[in-house]
Amino acid sequence: MRTIGHLSRLPDERPGIGAPPRLAALRQAVAQAVGAGTWRTDPPAREMKLGGTRALAFAPHGTAKATLVHFHGGGYGLGAPEMAGPYAAALAERCGVEVICPQYRLAPDYPLPAGLNDGLKVVEALRDAGCGQLILSGDSAGGGLAASLTALCVADGIKVAGLVLLSAWLDLTVSSDCYDANAASDPLFSRASAQDSSGLYLQGWPADDPLASPLFANLAGFPPTLVSAGAGEVLFEDSRRFHAALEAAGVPAELSVIPDMEHTAVIRDKSLVGAAETFDIVARFIDRLLADRSSR
Repeated sequence: MRTIGHLSRLPDERPGIGAPPRLAALRQAVAQAVGAGTWRTDPPAREMKLGGTRALAFAPHGTAKATLVHFHGGGYGLGAPEMAGPYAAALAERCGVEVICPQYRLAPDYPLPAGLNDGLKVVEALRDAGCGQLILSGDSAGGGLAASLTALCVADGIKVAGLVLLSAWLDLTVSSDCYDANAASDPLFSRASAQDSSGLYLQGWPADDPLASPLFANLAGFPPTLVSAGAGEVLFEDSRRFHAALEAAGVPAELSVIPDMEHTAVIRDKSLVGAAETFDIVARFIDRLLADRSSR
């Protein structure tokens, strides 16, 4: 058990279990899509290792103004950094930042805290390499990972310039009424799928622990944060409550709500409702972060 400031612990890694057949089939489909170049970018990403973790780096033209680390979604059990590639490449070009997408380990093979440990090692490696300003980001479960990682960084004195959360899954207790209220308007996520994914990731760890559910973390000292979600998502309440908690903690926070936007639209396809608007909101948020830092 490792001590991390006021969070008191980063638990030792635990043995996991094999992926159930349906999840294994979905992983194979993602791997085939990656192999087929579904998310290929031009220019291609640079593959690298950071703290022992594979990552894809998308560089801007010229010198990068900052480094943004983006964690992909997939319920902690699915996904690959390539899936965020087109978004990452576009953001790198638009904002002049290097975007790094880690391939963190997935549950149930590697339950909490394996993915979080991977993220922390990536951040520590970037810090040790003198990456300059660091922005953390994530979509869906990757957003939860980014938020929990931010709490660890704040507790451990690692400077984070900003946080971007896109349709983030921030409460693994799966207790929000939004799962029922928005069930008909969210084709990608549900209470049943959330309960299944949460169980495979936690494997007995308390769902309300801040390492698992950053909605319950001490948010004092968090960096400026952008929280984005569609009003019809089952995770909308996670975003609303997290934004309110940030404001209550005195953190500069922006909440972007687009009525008809689907879960992680900006990552999946820029032609989806609200995706282009969300991309512009993220880009302007990063612009402001960099302008504020450069003026100090």
